[in-house]
Amino acid sequence: MDNFLDHLSDAFRTPLTNPVLVFALVLFIILLSPIILRPIKVPGIIGFILFGVILGPHGLNWLSKIDQQAVNMTGVDAIDLFSTIGLLYIMFIAGLELDMNEFQKTKNKSALFGFLTFIIPISIGFPVCYYFLGYSLLPSILVASMFATHTLVTYPIVTSYGISKNEAVAITIGGTILTDTAVLIILAVIKGVNQGNIGSEFWFTLGVSFAIFLFIMFGLIPRIAKWFFSRIEGEKTAHYIFVLAVVFFAAFLAEIAGLEHIIGAFVAGLALNKLIPHSSALMNRIEFIGNAIFIPFFLISVGMIVDVSVLTKGPTALIVAGTLTLVAVLGKFLAATATQFAFKYSKSQRNLIFGLSNAHAAATLAIIMVGYNSKLIDENVLNGTIVLILFTCIIASLVTESASKKVVLEGYQDELHVEHVHENDERILIPIANLDKMEPILDFATLIKSKKSPHPLNILSVVTDIEQGEKNKVTARENLDKMAMYASGAETEVELITEINYNIAGGISNASREIFADCLIMGWPSAVGFVEKIVGEKTESILNRTDTNLFMCRLDKPFILNKLITIFVPPLAESEMGFEFWMEKMLKLSQELSLPISFVCNQRTQSALESMLDKLNSNVLSSFENYEDWDDIYGLATFSNSDSLLIFVSSRNGDVSYRDSLDGLAKRVGRYYQNQNLILVFPSRRENLHIDEYEDIQTAPIFRKISREIGNMFGRDKV
Repeated sequence: MDNFLDHLSDAFRTPLTNPVLVFALVLFIILLSPIILRPIKVPGIIGFILFGVILGPHGLNWLSKIDQQAVNMTGVDAIDLFSTIGLLYIMFIAGLELDMNEFQKTKNKSALFGFLTFIIPISIGFPVCYYFLGYSLLPSILVASMFATHTLVTYPIVTSYGISKNEAVAITIGGTILTDTAVLIILAVIKGVNQGNIGSEFWFTLGVSFAIFLFIMFGLIPRIAKWFFSRIEGEKTAHYIFVLAVVFFAAFLAEIAGLEHIIGAFVAGLALNKLIPHSSALMNRIEFIGNAIFIPFFLISVGMIVDVSVLTKGPTALIVAGTLTLVAVLGKFLAATATQFAFKYSKSQRNLIFGLSNAHAAATLAIIMVGYNSKLIDENVLNGTIVLILFTCIIASLVTESASKKVVLEGYQDELHVEHVHENDERILIPIANLDKMEPILDFATLIKSKKSPHPLNILSVVTDIEQGEKNKVTARENLDKMAMYASGAETEVELITEINYNIAGGISNASREIFADCLIMGWPSAVGFVEKIVGEKTESILNRTDTNLFMCRLDKPFILNKLITIFVPPLAESEMGFEFWMEKMLKLSQELSLPISFVCNQRTQSALESMLDKLNSNVLSSFENYEDWDDIYGLATFSNSDSLLIFVSSRNGDVSYRDSLDGLAKRVGRYYQNQNLILVFPSRRENLHIDEYEDIQTAPIFRKISREIGNMFGRDKV
């Protein structure tokens, strides 16, 4: 017994040295970090760093070197190895995801913006670091060059607003390629100077080796890759291994050429850019494995280096952190302003450029880590950079979202943003949750279903107990049969589907994709327990995992008791993809029930609704009520009465018309209107364009409200 206790004590002695236990702990961090921090919407990139700080050598000291003896023998530590892979992975994906076609279209303007967003932050940053903060020449140049980099973490916001083809967005993407490449070359030169290798021989060797490196990467690698992908077509695993081999071979070549290994990974991404489509299975594997393992490992390792106690040892660390953040924001804002004047862009486009180029993340971390490992910068700069990343990501999110809305209001949205579902190809999916509430939902689906569609109503039951899958599948089938019998009474054809999945939201998402559903019709969300509140409620998970139109219904009273349909339409709802779809369905419902419609909206949305009514040739009796203060949802109560069927148009987090006041709308209206029929509408959105958990820079409502003044600084108007 004593031996067992001693063994247990040794296993959990800090810092942990058992590689299996360390790896398990890191995996738990990767798993739990997004879940724990989701309620306050802390950016994922910061979440992993924070856990690294808490559990690292300067925190609880749970994580440190895994096996010191192995490190002494090989010079390689497992955490260092995985974090290096993660760093290379970040730079590789940065190169891989750049849109080279957009860069070609606007290369001249991109070049000017790239120059401005490179030279202005450096021109401000160098004197501040050299004279104000008192750093020597090389550290000042390194930190100043870090200000010039940026990561397009807010690009998904722009895409969700349908303005990705706007010229301001295109030149920002092109400028990213140029400025990040220039900074990485400067990094190689600084490293050479620091090692005392600068001279005519250094420049000659660097020039020749760099030329050879570029020839191999852009002359040979794409041809080899093209041959490999075409000849080994069926071996999908081999494709991924080949890509990894190219990344690490490129990183090694860069080091041989006297450059930094992250330059090699970035160039590998550019070299393979046109050979790996963004929506391909290979790209999905690359991003999935990177986001699941390697990139979080790198971010956690960065946190392990951070010493928070430095911030408490005096004002110096706080001054450095504040100064770095201020210079980073100011430099990018001035660069965006100069670009605005050069190309006569609007104020909204200026803010769009600033929002996209202000976020510092991947490249910034890469540069600072190289500088820290080379002993060029101290802990104050490292800690200050973490603060800088947090604030610039939040500011970039606020400004990009505000500017995107204004650009949409100015009419600069991409074409074909609103989808049209042909009635003869419509598919509706109805997941079963509570059998007692399903009959009115089936009635509603029958009323709005297109009579031209040959497809039946698809009724889904998700079985979550995998071990008892077949047994529970039989039970689910019995429930489905009851619904089929009810539907047959209205001569409505139904298709019964049973999906086995550990997760209800996952089962619904899979079934929706398999049948190409245009619309989901669900019951009203029920009360949730503590675990669901922390991990994420089913309704929220379903919204996050699906992109199609979704109707959430609470239909406790017969439709015959309703005398009016009141539809609450928030600002910019007309810019959502599913706008035309839900309008058609609500007009069809109105015709079936012979009820007039009252739209509650602002003036701009009213014009769009009137245009859509004309387009759809509607003869429904409709009226409009004006409401402008959509940040106060409770003010809508004055437009409803007890005889109304209330329909609230909402949107998913990150969509064009989304706003803070729509958070938890189902719960609030459900409590307020306890005796009325309610329908909550979530329009469809573009597929797979919501922000990944690890790159989620959407701030929590409380943070957004506190920082509204930041938005006001950049001309944010109430929409």
